[in-house]
Amino acid sequence: MRRYSQRQNLSTLSEINVTPLLDLAFVLLIIFMITTPLLESSMNLVIPSSGAKNPPIKRSQVQTVSIDRTDMIRFNNQVVDLETLPAQLIQLKQTNPDVAVVIRPDRELPVQKLIALMDAVQRAGITKVGIATRAESK
Repeated sequence: MRRYSQRQNLSTLSEINVTPLLDLAFVLLIIFMITTPLLESSMNLVIPSSGAKNPPIKRSQVQTVSIDRTDMIRFNNQVVDLETLPAQLIQLKQTNPDVAVVIRPDRELPVQKLIALMDAVQRAGITKVGIATRAESK
């Protein structure tokens, strides 16, 4: 009978196969390469603050522009159309330079129509603009 030496078996077991480790490293590299751009595109906004206080706006300086889902625009409860609104706002801005406008959109109004109304206010040169909202009740 022949005896086999166990020294040969130990010498073959001492070698480590590196191929599965390289496969794992490449898979992790690909995962990180794919997920890194997704993490960078998220918005993490920190709103700047200022030490200066804005002067309070008087109720007489606030004008209301309402728009419903049928595109009926009301400026201080008077029906106007989108073409004549900037002219009325320019006239109002000339008489009162500190005028503020609050836009009251309908809940079901498409966003594009709200943007068109905001563009009309911007064309009039009014910079104090707000959008009226209502808190949801739970």
